[in-house]
Amino acid sequence: MKALVYQGPGKKALEDRPKPKIAAPTDAIVKIVRTTICGTDLHILKGDVPTCTPGRILGHEGTGVIEEVGAAVTAFRAGDRVIVSCISSCAKCDYCRRGMYSHCVNGGWILGNTTDGTQAEYVRIPFAETSLYRIPAGADEEASVMLSDILPTGFECGVLNGKVQPGATIAIVGAGPIGLAALLTAQFYSPSELIMIDFDDNRLEMSSRFGATTTINNRDGKAVEKIMKMTDGRGVDTAIEAVGLPSSFVTCEDIVAPGGVIANIGVHGVKGDLHLERLWDRNVAITTRLVDTVTTAMLLKTVQSNKIDPKRLITHHFKLDNIMDAYATFGEAAKTNALKVIISVTEA
Repeated sequence: MKALVYQGPGKKALEDRPKPKIAAPTDAIVKIVRTTICGTDLHILKGDVPTCTPGRILGHEGTGVIEEVGAAVTAFRAGDRVIVSCISSCAKCDYCRRGMYSHCVNGGWILGNTTDGTQAEYVRIPFAETSLYRIPAGADEEASVMLSDILPTGFECGVLNGKVQPGATIAIVGAGPIGLAALLTAQFYSPSELIMIDFDDNRLEMSSRFGATTTINNRDGKAVEKIMKMTDGRGVDTAIEAVGLPSSFVTCEDIVAPGGVIANIGVHGVKGDLHLERLWDRNVAITTRLVDTVTTAMLLKTVQSNKIDPKRLITHHFKLDNIMDAYATFGEAAKTNALKVIISVTEA
């Protein structure tokens, strides 16, 4: 089969690899139909994720058709159309029982990290019964791809951790795909203000179309000043960091109101500054999280009922043979205006 393989920092290649086989009775083999690229894949290619070693097939998102199931799998069978969750859950360990699937001692974020991932024609899914979701009849395949990772990540790590409430003032630092996913799902709670901050005018324009009430281009470095003026010097109730840079986290520290929450989503590859000298007396909560995908089933229902349309995040389409072009397009988003790219792998 064809697969996109990480070959070390800055290196990747489309290679021929053996088709995966069932290795445990709880496994399933899924023929991938659609996959995508995540910002985390770019972090891997930069060398920011040491657990991902050269030779690994990348990718942790996608939809497909079950080809084969292990002897212990009873909830799925060959031919079922499924969403591949970015998080694998054994459902038995202490962390899984607490709903922290991302810290599953037997799984967690392993696809495209410590086990071969979804940017390939086939993938082996460990703990299939609790790591796959059946795609309802008539559901859109491309919209379903957005439920693998980006929608639950924006919702859980940004909106839920950020304790977004009706009437609250929210600022999202970073209008990339994950920031826009947080923007879309924050609207479930009817905040009074949804402020998007970025350097890219195209992404800010998209933010306005997705429901942002205010957009701020921070090229002039005055985003903090503008937000404090907008809020009469108070700041925002929730500041969501959706970039993964030290400077964007400091922006969140500078704009959060007393009693507010800083919710980190971004993947941070280097240390950042925590200004406790300014925050120690402000009753501020800082949250971090790797998506647990505990909300995937709920979000699937919201997509099915047309309460949210994640296809709006998709800007480009490629075939697996052109995945190198897909990476180039996604990695140069400021030039290409890319948000999420869809890679067609096989036919259902």
